Amino acid sequence: MPKNFPPEVRDRAVRMVLDRLPDYPSVNAACKVVTPKLGVGTESPRRWVTQT
Repeated sequence: MPKNFPPEVRDRAVRMVLDRLPDYPSVNAACKVVTPKLGVGTESPRRWVTQT
């Protein structure tokens, strides 16, 4: 069953990934750097960025 993250965590993750995207070759690579700081898996922020 997927975890439901608060909207604040989701918004922050998307912002952090998009801010770092120019420094990395892909969304997935940027997510791998950001997710340990947020305590979420790599797949959720990648999906959130894609949906945004």
